[in-house]
Amino acid sequence: MSSSEALRDSKNISGGRMKEKVSSRMIVTAVTVWFLIVAAGLFAFTRYKSTPGDLVPAPGAWPPESELARTAGIPTLVMSSHPRCPCTRASIAELNELMSQFHDRLTAYVLFVKPAGVSHEWTKTDLWQSASRIAGVHVVIDENGIEAARFDALTSGQVVLYDGAGRLQFSGGITGARGHIGDNLGLRRVISLLSGEDPDRTDSPVFGCPLHDPEEMLKEHHDATTKF
Repeated sequence: MSSSEALRDSKNISGGRMKEKVSSRMIVTAVTVWFLIVAAGLFAFTRYKSTPGDLVPAPGAWPPESELARTAGIPTLVMSSHPRCPCTRASIAELNELMSQFHDRLTAYVLFVKPAGVSHEWTKTDLWQSASRIAGVHVVIDENGIEAARFDALTSGQVVLYDGAGRLQFSGGITGARGHIGDNLGLRRVISLLSGEDPDRTDSPVFGCPLHDPEEMLKEHHDATTKF
């Protein structure tokens, strides 16, 4: 082999190795970028699920202007809900668990806020159907959120519990995160109160969508669940 051929072969080998190195670097870079995108999406979704909605103090006594019937001597629970909030499925599931234990010792309402300009059928979603199947629960269409406002509810899934004398016992959520079904402090506290025990607190964060801004609610949920 001549010296010129040997030099050419050497250059070819060096060029091949260089291409392999560049290709390997590109693969590593692509994998790293993909990993960072997935990690950012997971972080955003986790933060969304663990971020509570707005909660302000509920009336300390049963609102006299409320049109919901309250039976003297029996505790009354009211859950305010948006019929199209996906987070509220978990709240209704936890309410079902609660009512399985206390349906004969508790009057319970689920309010479904109906904004102005929509039909009653718009309100009767799968959440409505799920709540309607719970023994002992009265499902109510809340025109323009008037009843929810009487209890100062701002977030879907917010629960207020009043004792038999109409005194506020609990205000907050009964899930541990948005869409989370399982043991949580809010549900434990309500169970303690209905069992005649003293809970560690009488409130809990509410994990749900805004009651009175359905467009923002749906946008927020869509943005959080499409970041992957």
